[in-house]
Amino acid sequence: MSRQSVVLSGISKSFGQTQVLQDIDLTVREGEFLSLVGMSGCGKSTLLRIIAGLESPDSGMVSIGDSDVTTRDPSDRNLAMVFQSYALYPHMTVRQNIATPLRMRQLTLARRLPMLGRLLAPRSILRQIETEVAQAAETLQIAHLLDRKPGQLSGGQRQRVALARALVRQPSAFLMDEPLSNLDAKLRAHMREELAALHRRLGATFVYVTHDQVEAMTMSDRIALMIEGRIEQIGSPDDLYRSPATLAVARFIGSPTINLLTAEVSASGRVSVAGTSTDLLAAAGPATLGIRAEDLRFAADGIPVRLLRAETHGADRYLTCRLMTDEGQTVVLRENASDTQTTSAEDDLHLRFAPERAHLFGANGRRMTLRIAEKVAA
Repeated sequence: MSRQSVVLSGISKSFGQTQVLQDIDLTVREGEFLSLVGMSGCGKSTLLRIIAGLESPDSGMVSIGDSDVTTRDPSDRNLAMVFQSYALYPHMTVRQNIATPLRMRQLTLARRLPMLGRLLAPRSILRQIETEVAQAAETLQIAHLLDRKPGQLSGGQRQRVALARALVRQPSAFLMDEPLSNLDAKLRAHMREELAALHRRLGATFVYVTHDQVEAMTMSDRIALMIEGRIEQIGSPDDLYRSPATLAVARFIGSPTINLLTAEVSASGRVSVAGTSTDLLAAAGPATLGIRAEDLRFAADGIPVRLLRAETHGADRYLTCRLMTDEGQTVVLRENASDTQTTSAEDDLHLRFAPERAHLFGANGRRMTLRIAEKVAA
């Protein structure tokens, strides 16, 4: 399996008066699984189509390996694309669907025709195509489906056929545009595991588009989070979760959504939330404090709250609390459902958080540098 890097330099694209992509710079490393993730309309599918050659950028350059392919046709880029709709030929068998790119590449027009092809095509090429189809089908565990047609397959099986058809091309990179979005939740989770395992086996370059952060977080080596036509942050899943560069990244990544609380930093640098001083220090001014649900805990003192509701989700329990302030902001705390401690709306509750796991964002939405105040010995 050949594999190449994909490099985008200064890519911009507009449709009429609407700018869809704004000066995108992105490098997908050889053999990397990189996900483009973001809300609908952020430009991620357009960027993938520019890589594939299905759209032309208004400015910028697309390179695959060491070659500038910006003006090349899609057929000259040696890329394989898997679509949300599968794009299978309904009148062909699974075997014929998988073989199509091989027949298009290796046979003349007359030899591609079903009847003439059997008579005119060299037997050595036909045997080679059959071998490669069988290998791809075995890799995707669909060898027993080769003689069926797409209408006889489940959604997951059709997606495997689409992947096998891409696999036989032996492309420089795989481009995938929300390939799992048509599947039900259980099958989608299973196919995530299969895609990640396929990537590990092949060691190929994957560029994967999704609006589902769970898909991006569970499969990717790195994630490029896109917002309004630009890359807001790129890094490993843990980078985006543990060190969001902006308020927008913090909001998008994580389930449940990160708790965001109005904060104030005094002239001395002390961060306060809901009138309660914390152990955090930062540059003075208005700010927003971000705390993940698992980083909050009940304590004897701290930020005063009132319990609103508790929900058990398997091993986890989610507790929604309202701050006892005029703003009435709510926070969600996650704890182990097996904890013996019980709380009620009548309890006098306070919350604390691990200061080293806190995130602070300035008025411009950018991440601020935080320091932890030193404890003074009694």
